[in-house]
Amino acid sequence: MSTISQKISPAERLVSLFEQSRETLNAGSSPLLNRMREVSLKRFAQAGIPDFKTEDYKYTNLKPAFEKSYKQELVRENGVIDLNVVFERNIPQLDTHLVFLVNGWFYSGNNPAAALPKGVVLGSLEQIANEKPELVQDYLNRQAALSNDPFVALNTAFAKDGFFLHVAKGVALEKPIQIINLLSADANLMATQRNLIVAEAAAQAKVLVCDYTLTAASFLYNSVTEVFAAEDSLVDVYTIQNQNNQSTAINSMFIKQERNSVINTGAFSLHAGLVRNNLKIAMNGDHAEANALGVSLTDKKQHVDNFVLINHDQPNCNSNQLFKNILDDESTGAFAGRIHVARDAQQTNAFQRNNNVLLSDKARMQTKPQLIIDADDVKCSHGATVGQIDEDALFFLRARGIGEKEARTMLMNAFAHEAIQKVSIEPLRERLSELIEKRMSGEISKKHEI
Repeated sequence: MSTISQKISPAERLVSLFEQSRETLNAGSSPLLNRMREVSLKRFAQAGIPDFKTEDYKYTNLKPAFEKSYKQELVRENGVIDLNVVFERNIPQLDTHLVFLVNGWFYSGNNPAAALPKGVVLGSLEQIANEKPELVQDYLNRQAALSNDPFVALNTAFAKDGFFLHVAKGVALEKPIQIINLLSADANLMATQRNLIVAEAAAQAKVLVCDYTLTAASFLYNSVTEVFAAEDSLVDVYTIQNQNNQSTAINSMFIKQERNSVINTGAFSLHAGLVRNNLKIAMNGDHAEANALGVSLTDKKQHVDNFVLINHDQPNCNSNQLFKNILDDESTGAFAGRIHVARDAQQTNAFQRNNNVLLSDKARMQTKPQLIIDADDVKCSHGATVGQIDEDALFFLRARGIGEKEARTMLMNAFAHEAIQKVSIEPLRERLSELIEKRMSGEISKKHEI
């Protein structure tokens, strides 16, 4: 395990760590991963860590998180997971194919192949890139490499492992894959994780990712996931974020869609210190559909920032965005949603909405919906609201004998309900409703207080 010191700037420390650890990073990794490291590090070194002066990060300051001293696990450290501890911590227990990752590494105790249908490959990205490079080589870093985000470049430079899911042509994976990402350490830890999901033509995949911290250390978690949805495919991929107040999570997801494909995705931030979610969707085939959801609940001094970019590059495509935030105490939030309709993307339907409720006078929300339309035959709209709890509705409930705390919880559940009901995996809808109710009542927060 390597340590990042504090004697030089955060970006310089990371560059120095890379140079010192080059052999360790390359050892055991596939050439498919190693070929990307050097150029990605140069990109990161040139850009540095963005601050408020960087347009795409103007509402989220990540520099303080990078100024801390962290260890990094650059080699696999095999441990044993106590499942009783894991599942007592509000991780959804659904009927799923269940696998674990620990500090960015695919857990050695997983054995998903025994239960998966024929035509589905699920496992360690590092291992599969070595053993079956033909499944990986046409997809890895194809979308992420187009990004100018320095944290994506940093991920590409340091990534050793993550999960890989491949669903063959015409195969329907009816039972969801549940990925549980665990962060566990007795000292501050920086974890890097790289994931890849490939759904071939007419394939169907359902993926639920649960991010969770098991210990009270400060974590800096940098994850990149690339999703490829081939012609006529259907991919559902949802993330539940439930981490401690000392954690910083940067999650970047890149999705590429081909003709007639459907993507349903959502990020549900129940608890964390600071979260930045990047979602970038490229609609590369006609008659594709993308549905993106987000719900975040923050209190104390927590911060959640959702950045969404959907590029309509082909005609006759539909996209929908619905993001909701509930902010209490001195917490802050941000939403930047951008829809870009290319010149030839006629008959586009694209809709975006961001609704926010502030439960205290000190909570703050920044929202920036954007439309860039270069075509003329389109239906597009965007909108955002920031307000406080409906006092008339609260009075109505109180007048019927419902206590104030319970009444507020009921109203917030109703506010989040619209987004939850759009989740395409029915058992997940029900479990999310339960988790949000627990979060609003403070039950989840108590497990993360430090």
